[in-house]
Amino acid sequence: MIVIDSASPVPPFEQLRGQLARQIQDRSLAVGARLPAIRRLAADLGLAVNTVGRAYRELEDAGLIETRGAAGSFVSAAGEQGRERALRAAAEYAAVVASVGIDTDEAVRIIRAALLNGSAG
Repeated sequence: MIVIDSASPVPPFEQLRGQLARQIQDRSLAVGARLPAIRRLAADLGLAVNTVGRAYRELEDAGLIETRGAAGSFVSAAGEQGRERALRAAAEYAAVVASVGIDTDEAVRIIRAALLNGSAG
């Protein structure tokens, strides 16, 4: 279920993109699942078509979904590959942290700061 908070400072396209990305990553949207058509989802959520289109484009750029022309947009197998890549990167990060003697709390603060500042990736 997608919920857009009109009072949130987070733009609607980003709320939608983030919620869909989380559903893909936690596998509540399975690989191969068909996403609603942009126009239908826009109408259902009370959003502009361009807002939903932007969210879908960003998900596609991230490799989480793929668009197959008139057939629609689907959860991509590449999203699962991205998850595996993130798991490998996390394991590498953990090894570096351990090798330089940084404690767990500090390591988590470092990664949280990177994610919040958009410098991750």
